[in-house]
Amino acid sequence: MTRRTLALFAACVWLAAGLWPSQSRADTDDSFLVRNALDIVTLCSVAKEGPLYTAAANFCQGYVVGAYHYSRALTAGPDPDRKPLVCLPNPQPTRDEAIRAFVAWAQAHPQYNNEPAVETLFKFAIERWPCHP
Repeated sequence: MTRRTLALFAACVWLAAGLWPSQSRADTDDSFLVRNALDIVTLCSVAKEGPLYTAAANFCQGYVVGAYHYSRALTAGPDPDRKPLVCLPNPQPTRDEAIRAFVAWAQAHPQYNNEPAVETLFKFAIERWPCHP
């Protein structure tokens, strides 16, 4: 195991255990628990000057891309009943564009703040990039 892999593993364990040092609300370690939509929106909108910006931005991108890839994997294959939830346009938005659009949408829909993050992410994505039969 390389030092970098070991360091990444240790950081993940610290985050999961809640041992990461706390900062201001906009980028506390609590948001990394992603208990609800507000947590992922908080992580995805941390200011570049924030002390946990890099960790928050990387976590946000990993969460969003992972959710999208999992959705694609669930609907892949020859089964005609498995239809994709989201159909991105061509050309596809960049990760940053998609995340900024999600954050803006979520801030305009605070009624979803306490709902599961992944469900809220897909409410946005299905509304923004619906699939047509």
